[in-house]
Amino acid sequence: LVVMGIIGVVAALTIPNLNQSTGDREKVAKVKKVYANLTDAFGRATAVYGPIDEWFINLPEGVTTHQRLADRMTEFMKISKSCGTEGSGCFPDDNYIDLEGDTEDTPISWDEEPMYLLADGTAIDFYINNRKCSSSQGQLQNEICGMLFVDIDGIKGPNTLGKDYFMFHVAKSGIYPQGAQILHSKSANYGEFCFGSGSYCAGWVIEMGNMDYLKADRQGKCPNGTTLSVDNPTCK
Repeated sequence: LVVMGIIGVVAALTIPNLNQSTGDREKVAKVKKVYANLTDAFGRATAVYGPIDEWFINLPEGVTTHQRLADRMTEFMKISKSCGTEGSGCFPDDNYIDLEGDTEDTPISWDEEPMYLLADGTAIDFYINNRKCSSSQGQLQNEICGMLFVDIDGIKGPNTLGKDYFMFHVAKSGIYPQGAQILHSKSANYGEFCFGSGSYCAGWVIEMGNMDYLKADRQGKCPNGTTLSVDNPTCK
């Protein structure tokens, strides 16, 4: 009975952690898969239609820059449903929250962006805010065109930044996860905005291959071995 009791206590302590670890690994794998699909679709589209900054020249009447981006990328993706610009069935009606519990808008509350549901249940919102692709961030100078807003679980929960909701930049040279090192100056990095609100975690997940920022202690390891946390959000 004593042995069984000890086993029960150990199981109670370890099984929840194992379940969370398994769930996190599955989410990491799905984020990486989505990123690979986006990168592949973008590469195929530019091979057929030319550089992205030429896609938005002389658009037909009624076709927005957002729709042109979506049309050319989804041609090379496995789409199960088009949710139009209303987003019903792709993204949740209720607002998202960040890792600190603050409210974030859902793409459904925005205007004109086309939204699609992939065959694996991932929802994507296609957004262009610079048709000349001349925005800059970090090392990407004069080449950012817009964003892709992705929910790897679609309308299912938890509808939280850094857990199932991630963002990617669309640039002339490709697709980049928000928070990736290339998008920041030398004094900042992908962890700075991830371990707080969770808004820039796509870069961390892709480049570090984990979701350490979701641990109870909210800590992770930087490439140089230093500890990253909410209180110390920058790899030194």
